[in-house]
Amino acid sequence: MTQPLTLSSLPLFPLNSVLFPDGVLALRVFEVRYLDMVRKCHHAGAPFGIVVLTQGKEVRQAGAPDEQFHDIGTLAFIEKLDNPQPGLITLLCRGSQRFRITERRHLPHGLWIADVEQLAKDLAVSIPEDLLTTATTLAQVLASLRERDTGSGTAVHPTPAQLNDCGWVANRWCELLPIPLELKQRLMELDNPLVRLELVGDVLERTGISPS
Repeated sequence: MTQPLTLSSLPLFPLNSVLFPDGVLALRVFEVRYLDMVRKCHHAGAPFGIVVLTQGKEVRQAGAPDEQFHDIGTLAFIEKLDNPQPGLITLLCRGSQRFRITERRHLPHGLWIADVEQLAKDLAVSIPEDLLTTATTLAQVLASLRERDTGSGTAVHPTPAQLNDCGWVANRWCELLPIPLELKQRLMELDNPLVRLELVGDVLERTGISPS
């Protein structure tokens, strides 16, 4: 059995949103603790980690207790960085591999860093016949979103291979569906992409989004 790849002193960005592998995330960065961090990551081509808050706020408040967050998150690589005005950076990031925190540290200026082990990528599992409508409906939804896209850079153009991959289809639905944050986190943490898609299919059926 191969040992998981590890990263030391990975900078973390706790948020009230889940980043899935291959997902796109737009961020506006203005806190001092993150401005220098994202510049360094962009210059080095290195990732930072997106983790979901369980306690605390995205923007740190004076005197507030330390943020709390989940142990499993997703590596984010910066695809585009702009500096529209002093003290503000806008980012377009893409999710890569999931990771599990093994040790975390809070630096004096407020930035969290962690030692992490990377989790295995989803196995490529073809979509079974009884779940094919999750893929066809997703393709229709993504096409509709592309028509409304105003050049934000977040439009998704799926390949046939992606639309036949349980993990990829499940992840895109998890990003789109208005489900509780904790449920999104649990779905992201699942190691079995087929089970993840089956659960997404149940949600689609209950909400009437997926055609029969």
